[in-house]
Amino acid sequence: MEPKKNPKSDVSRNSSLFFAVGLVLMLLVTNLAINYKSYDKSDIALDGLNLDDELDEEVPITEQIVTPPPPPPPPPVAPVEIEVVEDEEEVEETVIESTETEQDAEIVEVEEVEVEEVEEDLEVPFAVIENVPVFPGCEKKKGNAAKKKCMSEKVAKFVNKKFNTDLAGDLGLSGRQRINVIFKINKSGDVVGVRSRAPHPRLEKEAARVINLLPKMKPGRQRGKAVIVPYSLPITFQVQD
Repeated sequence: MEPKKNPKSDVSRNSSLFFAVGLVLMLLVTNLAINYKSYDKSDIALDGLNLDDELDEEVPITEQIVTPPPPPPPPPVAPVEIEVVEDEEEVEETVIESTETEQDAEIVEVEEVEVEEVEEDLEVPFAVIENVPVFPGCEKKKGNAAKKKCMSEKVAKFVNKKFNTDLAGDLGLSGRQRINVIFKINKSGDVVGVRSRAPHPRLEKEAARVINLLPKMKPGRQRGKAVIVPYSLPITFQVQD
């Protein structure tokens, strides 16, 4: 009778497993043997921490500014004693009377004050005046335009008659001469303010002399009031060579 083998005791059944484990162990031992290194003690240097280098850092020194103490406060000023003096003199009270009139008081009527109007010396040019000055001999002319024309003709005729035309030749002047004359007929009808401009001062004086010889006229009127009327007159003549 053959003895039966226990299946658990069969070595061949796990032989491949054991082989693999053994192979792994051999490889591990071989790797450790190859990578193992030895070091000399002289190659190992231990550098200690030098604390003196760090302590040598300069620390800035800050200067502390000392603030002087404030000056002592000034001594208190002694209050001025005010002495009250009793006023022995009696003060008279002034009574202001009311200016309002009582109902029973008599009201005085004030008469109207007449204000005199001051007449201004109004000047109205000859060309636009309502009623022109009337030269003697033009009173019968009707209308303002007819009286203007009559006055201009009368003044020109009067000047041509009275003016000394030979004076220009005596002064050595020749050719056409022109004298500008300006005058005013005041509110009384008189000729005033004669001014003239000519090539020679003696001609100016001669023109002023003739204009001042004009007769008194009826003054010009504007809105019913007598006014001053300025008048301009050019005098021209030819000096024969």
